Amino acid sequence: MTYDPLTPTPEIRSAEAARLKAIYQARKREDPSLTQEKLADACGWAGQSVVSQYMNGKIPLNISALYRLAAFLNFQIDEVSPRLAKLARMPVLGAPHDSFAPSIGEASKPEIRSELIPIEVWDDSTPLGSDEVELPFFKEVELSAGKGSEVMLETNGRKLRFGKRTLQRKQIDPASAGCVPVTGNSMEPVLPDGSTVGVDTAATQVQDGKMYAINHDGQLRVKLLYRMPGGGLRLRSYNSDEHPDERYDGDYVESHIQVIGKVFWYSVLL
Repeated sequence: MTYDPLTPTPEIRSAEAARLKAIYQARKREDPSLTQEKLADACGWAGQSVVSQYMNGKIPLNISALYRLAAFLNFQIDEVSPRLAKLARMPVLGAPHDSFAPSIGEASKPEIRSELIPIEVWDDSTPLGSDEVELPFFKEVELSAGKGSEVMLETNGRKLRFGKRTLQRKQIDPASAGCVPVTGNSMEPVLPDGSTVGVDTAATQVQDGKMYAINHDGQLRVKLLYRMPGGGLRLRSYNSDEHPDERYDGDYVESHIQVIGKVFWYSVLL
């Protein structure tokens, strides 16, 4: 089994959460006025529950969240997550033009950004490089006569550039890949509103706890999926306080939900 640093094992997630909590508690001893509410506000999150979920390992840390926490609590990211610190020193996931570097206070020092991504100006008219491919976006399309909407690829619309080696490393055929925009706050703090995910449409077999793009009665959604008896599905959001689990039986799934593909990449713009 290949280890995916973006999807840590329960043991790694627990260890990172414990290290983060220890740093928070140390800062609170230095400044008793520090609260999880204050930390959440400084990080731009909706409430204290987000901080609590990170500190208790209920949701895995991601690079953007870790940079925010590090900026406010004043620690180096490798003190909490060596796996994410290693990723931060690698080229950005996806195309060389994709901006993934956070821009939060001390966490976005110039020397860190220079390790993350080379700056290159480009637009839609810029020819593809020999090591690049373009992936189209999925979108919701309104059907005529008020018959709802459908999800389809923008074959003549916007595209996102990826490095061929990125897809090869993930064993993904570019012809079977596309991008999905994330809207709303249901997947925060991991995927804030406006994020983009890359989807492998050849991977529609559901693995419990993995992230998938789905067509739900014409609505394009990104959720964590879990199988249920009889072909049913449980849909989970990271922001479970506002968006509780959704459970659907097999008959409903067959008629109303199509698994578009498994998420293999995501980008967050702060």
